[in-house]
Amino acid sequence: MKLNRKDFAIKENKLIGYLGGKDNIINAECNMSRFKVILRDVTIVNKDAIQRLGAKGIVEIDNQLKIIFDKNAKQLKKYIDEIV
Repeated sequence: MKLNRKDFAIKENKLIGYLGGKDNIINAECNMSRFKVILRDVTIVNKDAIQRLGAKGIVEIDNQLKIIFDKNAKQLKKYIDEIV
C-alpha cells in the first residue's frame, strides 16, 4: 500500500468494515509488517476483500487474525486505535 494520507484513510475505513466494523474489533497490535487484530466474531470478516486491499497473507487463530501487510502496519494500528 503506497498511498497518500487521504487514500490511506479511505483504505483503512474499508479495512475496518471488512473486519466486521469497529464494534467487532476488541484489540489491535502491530509487530513489524504484521497486524494482529482480536475480534468478537471472526466469521463476519471478509478475508478476500482484505487481501484485495494489499494484505500479503492472513492467518486465523481462534478469535484473532494476523494480517501481513508491509511497512504501513504501524500506521494502520495508529489509525485503528483512533477510530476504535
